[in-house]
Amino acid sequence: MTVPTLVERPRSPVLSPGTGRCRVLGVLNVTPDSFSDGGRYLDLDAAITRGLSLVQDGADIVDVGGESTRPGAGRVDEAEELRRVVPVVRALCDQGVSVSVDTMRASVAAAALEAGAVIVNDVSGGLADPAMLSLLAESQAPCILMHWRAQSDVMDLHASYGAVVDDVREELARRVDAALAAGVDAGNIILDPGLGFAKTPDQTWSLLAGMPAVQALGFPLLVGASRKRFLAEVVDYGGLDPADPADRDDASSAVTVLAAAAGAWGVRVHRPAPSAAAVRVAARLAAADGGLR
Repeated sequence: MTVPTLVERPRSPVLSPGTGRCRVLGVLNVTPDSFSDGGRYLDLDAAITRGLSLVQDGADIVDVGGESTRPGAGRVDEAEELRRVVPVVRALCDQGVSVSVDTMRASVAAAALEAGAVIVNDVSGGLADPAMLSLLAESQAPCILMHWRAQSDVMDLHASYGAVVDDVREELARRVDAALAAGVDAGNIILDPGLGFAKTPDQTWSLLAGMPAVQALGFPLLVGASRKRFLAEVVDYGGLDPADPADRDDASSAVTVLAAAAGAWGVRVHRPAPSAAAVRVAARLAAADGGLR
């Protein structure tokens, strides 16, 4: 893959430096079966209230998803995903919230964009729906393409790598090539290494440590570590329960600090407030004369 440098690619306003810091994407799952908060925001009013609360707590963008991608999750049908997602996206956008839509379906992405969403977050990187890359090219919407190998119900069977960092980088590069060939503007692409997706905890830690190699592809990077199972092993203090996703929030915020300091474009989190503070600390440190010595 031949990737032009960042200065050669004009950025969408959504992706431009703008804030001068890492963005915070707040997770809004309008699902009954998400691993952390499934069922809590199925009601439209509850979802809207939660979305506004995420913004109040520091989220720059609210990431709305109507289909769980937790390990073992089955797919929801298209009509149900549309029913869950589109009214929430429209209501939040009507109140001035910047919304991304977390979907693997081009039809859902198109409906969400029509309702006001500004980013399409496809965890399959355009692999799950052959129409997705064409939709992204036609709409010229900024998009997040994640490293992905298989649907959630079987993804753990696909966690075999020669060298996880090299393999993820190569597979993401192929997704970039496919997107560019479909007509997606290079300046609209964000990459996500897919922490925990078809990756064991050890592989996920290695991939997190190897982020600079993925960043070397030259595209903005989204890091989504929030509450994921690989963090359970470091939650062994203060009476916290490693099996409880919510008890991994502090560890999630620690990853935010590392990602922001390393220059990630964004982090995707369930509790925005600690991460909102973390990205501002990282930005202020980077702006300090001489930085950290």
